[in-house]
Amino acid sequence: MKKFGFLLLIVIIITSCATRKDVVYYQNSDDISLSAIEKVYTHPVIQTNHILHISISSANPESIAAFSKDAGTQQMQARQVQMLKVEGYLVNENGEINFPELGKIKVRGLTTQKAQNLIESQLKTYVKDATVNIRIINNSFTVQGEVSRPGTYEIIDERVTLPQALGLAGGLTIRGQRENIKIFRQLEDKRVVKTIDLTSVDWMNTDYYYVNPNDIIYIEPNDPQIKSAGFITNVGTLLSVFSILLSTAVLLLR
Repeated sequence: MKKFGFLLLIVIIITSCATRKDVVYYQNSDDISLSAIEKVYTHPVIQTNHILHISISSANPESIAAFSKDAGTQQMQARQVQMLKVEGYLVNENGEINFPELGKIKVRGLTTQKAQNLIESQLKTYVKDATVNIRIINNSFTVQGEVSRPGTYEIIDERVTLPQALGLAGGLTIRGQRENIKIFRQLEDKRVVKTIDLTSVDWMNTDYYYVNPNDIIYIEPNDPQIKSAGFITNVGTLLSVFSILLSTAVLLLR
């Protein structure tokens, strides 16, 4: 019985051990090109219920006063995000924003860059040198599973990378499965799921290097963690049953 218990312990230890290959990130990092990463970046696509911060600049500030809710882009970093949300432009159920003087403008389905160009073109009638800058204020993503701080995170910067997102969540725990990161992303009217292998750098040349608004990032537990959880549960159940049977046998023998 003692030999069996010892062998069982050895099996558990062996099956729960992770190799260096299982936990080290970016193992073929010599193959990645920074210029290739830059090319895959796409501006976020505006969707219903997004809140937009739209700032307008011009060589003549007085000429844009009627079109602007604030004094320009310099306030973006200095003011609280919640205040920006209150003063931002909500994309309604029709995909439109109500812009001063210009009225309703449909922006849903456009990237922030295309929406900027659209508003600039309409402003040219009034302000020849108007420059428009758009940011999605309620740009949030969620990290779930085997990370130190799971939760939903908001950030103003458009270019949030997957490593940065995981860093905000405290990084993966040792129990997290690095080869099978799931990213749930809304693309127009459908939600797609992409699997990322963090031990490689191949995914850095894809659209999933950058986090999109409302992305859900899920880190699965590794196989030893799942197996150990099931093993402990089963052993606990077996011990309970064995204890009851032993107690019953003792009573009957008396």
